[in-house]
Amino acid sequence: MHPKKERTFIILKPDTIQRGLVGEIIKRFERIGLKIVAMKMTQANEEVIFKHYNKDDVWYNKKGNGIVENRKKLGLPIEKEAVEYGKDIIRQMVHYMAASPVVCLVIEGNQAQAVVKRLVGGTEPTTADSGTIRGDYALDSFFLCDTDGSRGLRNLVHCTDPADGEEAYFNEVDVWFTKEEIYNYKLVTEVMLYDVNLDGLSE
Repeated sequence: MHPKKERTFIILKPDTIQRGLVGEIIKRFERIGLKIVAMKMTQANEEVIFKHYNKDDVWYNKKGNGIVENRKKLGLPIEKEAVEYGKDIIRQMVHYMAASPVVCLVIEGNQAQAVVKRLVGGTEPTTADSGTIRGDYALDSFFLCDTDGSRGLRNLVHCTDPADGEEAYFNEVDVWFTKEEIYNYKLVTEVMLYDVNLDGLSE
């Protein structure tokens, strides 16, 4: 696929909806020149959310070991195996993601996955760069999540991570959208962004 046709998947999470930030965040994607090719509000259920996160024991152990270390620093008891602390993250994320409707989008444009990832910012809001969505609008942290009891991080937006490989987008989007819900069309602004021949723009 041509780089300008690359697509990425986005979820505006419950904290985005509840804080009235949907328009502000979508504006950032559109302002840079990306195109929305699918969008819907939906109330996710447990099955869909578990399917979306699709984690394995390697991930659970890695995250769980981080929680164990944080609990030690806080002087909190270690009450279970690291893998169970890791699984608690997804259990709490399921609870959180199902607490409110979410808005799902498919965004298209030149190297859309990397561009959206840059706009969204680092996973942890307290260390995300200023000027990014998470850096400007969120203040949660992994440390606070562990202090509160292994809850999921509230960082406003999920987006396809280009580091996860080209199949990551397809694995995610297939959970939330049918092929018929994703549209092919052209914006007039794409002429300025991408077209080789700009004849006639001065007329």
